[in-house]
Amino acid sequence: PQLIAYAETVGYAGYRGLTTAGAPLFAWGLATGSPWMNSGVTSLTAVMAKTDLGGEAYVAQYGEKEYVDLVSAYSLYIGVASIVMAVVGFGKLAGKVPSSVKAGFKWGCELGVLSSALPNGLYAFGSSLKAAVATSALGDVVTAVKTAIPGSNGISGVANIVYAISHPQSWDLVAAALFVACASFILTAKNFLPKWMPPGSEVVIATAAATAFSVYSAYEGGVVGEIP
Repeated sequence: PQLIAYAETVGYAGYRGLTTAGAPLFAWGLATGSPWMNSGVTSLTAVMAKTDLGGEAYVAQYGEKEYVDLVSAYSLYIGVASIVMAVVGFGKLAGKVPSSVKAGFKWGCELGVLSSALPNGLYAFGSSLKAAVATSALGDVVTAVKTAIPGSNGISGVANIVYAISHPQSWDLVAAALFVACASFILTAKNFLPKWMPPGSEVVIATAAATAFSVYSAYEGGVVGEIP
């Protein structure tokens, strides 16, 4: 579930998360002392990669396949840079970052994750939210800010959050119900699931339940779909 979600968060089809990251992480699990240890992309790094690379604009201009290659190269370079910074002791420097800066970074990343989740969480198709924002007064604000500050890619996500929260009448009831139910279950499942179940079981259970609902109710909203 995480590989699919993070692939869509970074800006390409969910199945590509399985084909590009599934095998390496499986091998990693076999090579480590714990079968549950997971080292890989997170929602924060996925959002940051999409922002850094201008994901939507790049896909529109060059296509998804080229974007996958770009993200792969970007990830490799980030890994190499991380190793170099670890060797030279950058971790000690990062530990001296003021708490206020860390808090601001965390809040900004959380807003980025929220803005990436809302389109597909509250609407049947994520593109419908973006289209609604573009034709609203918020769309004019986004255009004005991007014109004045070309690098302000985050303004689009903030506009999506503001529009979605202020226009609940535009939500898709089924999609929103699934989103709220799954999120609530994942946040509270540790309180009642058996202790012997491995970490992350709540995510697998919620995904399985949502998938079963999608299949047997003929859900018409956005789905991962068949793997080509």
